[in-house]
Amino acid sequence: MTAQPRLLDGPPRVITVGAGLLDEALRAQAVPTTPVAWRPPLPGTAEALARVLADPRRQEANAVAVGRLTSARPHLVGVRRASGVLEPGVFLHAGPPITWERASGPMRGALIGAMLLEGLAADEEDAADRLAAGAVELRPCHEHGAVGPMAGVVSPSMWLFEVRDAEHGGTAYCSLNEGLGKVLRYGAYGPEVLDRLRWMDQVLGPALAGALERTGPIDLRALIAQALQMGDELHNRNRAATSLLLRELAPAIVEAAPGEAAEVLRFINGNDHFFLNAGMAAAKVSTDAARDVPGSSLVVAMARNGTDFGVQVSGLGGRWFTGPAGVPHGLYLGTYGPEDANPDIGDSTITETSGLGGFAMAAAPAIVRFVGGEVADAVRATRSMYEITLAEHPVYQIPGLGFRGTPVGIDVALVARTGLLPVVNTGIAGRVAGTGQVGAGLVEPPVEAFVRALHALSDMRK
Repeated sequence: MTAQPRLLDGPPRVITVGAGLLDEALRAQAVPTTPVAWRPPLPGTAEALARVLADPRRQEANAVAVGRLTSARPHLVGVRRASGVLEPGVFLHAGPPITWERASGPMRGALIGAMLLEGLAADEEDAADRLAAGAVELRPCHEHGAVGPMAGVVSPSMWLFEVRDAEHGGTAYCSLNEGLGKVLRYGAYGPEVLDRLRWMDQVLGPALAGALERTGPIDLRALIAQALQMGDELHNRNRAATSLLLRELAPAIVEAAPGEAAEVLRFINGNDHFFLNAGMAAAKVSTDAARDVPGSSLVVAMARNGTDFGVQVSGLGGRWFTGPAGVPHGLYLGTYGPEDANPDIGDSTITETSGLGGFAMAAAPAIVRFVGGEVADAVRATRSMYEITLAEHPVYQIPGLGFRGTPVGIDVALVARTGLLPVVNTGIAGRVAGTGQVGAGLVEPPVEAFVRALHALSDMRK
């Protein structure tokens, strides 16, 4: 006769699930407990989640998609004018598709500034009237192999970083970084903003283009990996990455533009966020490698236009799934406060989509001085993202976590299953056109975007 286990032969062991109140009460009475982290799935997702998780293609499809993302090898290969990339009569913008009528203050401000920069309007009022009448066509950066920080507006005379994936062959573009404060990407368009953009067109762009012709391709994956180990998270902290890039480019800039070299080097050196735009293009070309894998629930884009927050999923083609953009919580500049803030805006969440930014905050404890919170909050944020991602990046590693790879490959099914939303750190734009930056902080994406994507995946299995 087989012996049966005796449940009461030893001291009782209590497993607590869900709310922490029971666990805390037992521990207060010196009762040992084993807490289990469990959350119910997002409301209204149970049936769709079951169908997606049961899809026989999902596991292999996700392995293929995240494998492509993490094996991408982005290289900075050039700097070129947007006129060579854009179709005539088109302005690009950040986030999902948006019309002038629905555009937020900073988006409108950036579009007005671009009209004035290109000489397509006589003044602010004329620019707004022409934009309302459809004088230029507005298209998302993401749908044209590009990304743009904040408003993300790209017009023909602007220069773009060109990044190529040496592994999968894709190409992505991003505008050059203007610096902080009153800048076009935050919706400012005053004389100082336009003067800086004209200088970037006439001096900075040509100097960088000439420098890269001399250096040849620069390995951005290796540079990002090194910057992570130097205290950057590659979204709101790019100090190390900018320094590393400047070291690569400086001699070639001197050779390519000897008359303007000091001016160019001074501009880059005074802009700790200069690398951000190159890093965004690197992230874009990496996530694009993971697109269009049938059955995959991997997120390949998260982006905001100041009105909507949208996601795209590998197995769902170019469809956008959106929800209302939220207002970030964080630190404000000067006398600005939450009442001055616009809802979240920009394509820079491509960094989180590729395992950087908010997902790598544990590598950048100093980031809390910029976005608020404590160092422990940054570590906790990164650790939580392992629960909704498919892999750990083999190259992007975090020293403070024992060189564990950053969490990468957001899975909409895991978001729905855990109820955890991606951690995003971001700059904050003023809600009134022309204001510029008012702060920086953290923002929570809308649940609706991920729920709608999950239901679309589920509908494909009916």
